[in-house]
Amino acid sequence: MKSWASNTLLGVGRRQQVLRAVLAVALVSGLLWALPVRRPGQDGGHHAAHGPDLDPFERAGVSELREGHRTPALRLRRLDGGVTALAEHRERLVVVNFWATWCEPCTAEMPTLEALWRRYRARGLVVLGVSVDRGAPRALLEPYVARLGLSFPILLDADLSASRAWRVTGLPATFVVRPGGEAVGMALGAREWHSAEMRALLERYLPVPRGATGSPGRPERWGVWGAISGPPT
Repeated sequence: MKSWASNTLLGVGRRQQVLRAVLAVALVSGLLWALPVRRPGQDGGHHAAHGPDLDPFERAGVSELREGHRTPALRLRRLDGGVTALAEHRERLVVVNFWATWCEPCTAEMPTLEALWRRYRARGLVVLGVSVDRGAPRALLEPYVARLGLSFPILLDADLSASRAWRVTGLPATFVVRPGGEAVGMALGAREWHSAEMRALLERYLPVPRGATGSPGRPERWGVWGAISGPPT
């Protein structure tokens, strides 16, 4: 009888010890869960003041492209009736922007492209806006361009052949083509093209103004072509 009672008490004691251990683990886990989490570089997190410096492409939100990829040709009719080819501007910095009237992010970034064009055109910057509206309907495009006050050349990719050649599968899609004709950067989605970060990037490829010192930079790598969601069906 005593042996049975002793074994019973011993079993109860062990269960209590296990239960207390489980409760202790749960309590500690709860406390850890409740503690605020700070990620590196955010809200004073670990290494926030010592994070890696971003290069000009990263600061501007542009994907830098690796050297060695052939930049597609581009030759299209303009909205004003002429024809423009990328090769005509081989010695200039060119920003090629694929857009459409139905694309809201495209419309949102247009004023910044216009501001960029007005600021740097005298230094050789060229902005080419390539409309991918099927059939290039002038009745739609001309009021759109007039409403936004766009003065840079508007090219018409009526059959989307240029978009396919440049592997554009989402809008807006913008390419930075440095003097010499090589694409060095790509942005998928709307950007602030007149921001200080973007200007710092693009000025690396522009002629140095008279009276200034320094020289344009040179990128050293390419990335891959990318894609975002395409036009509505």
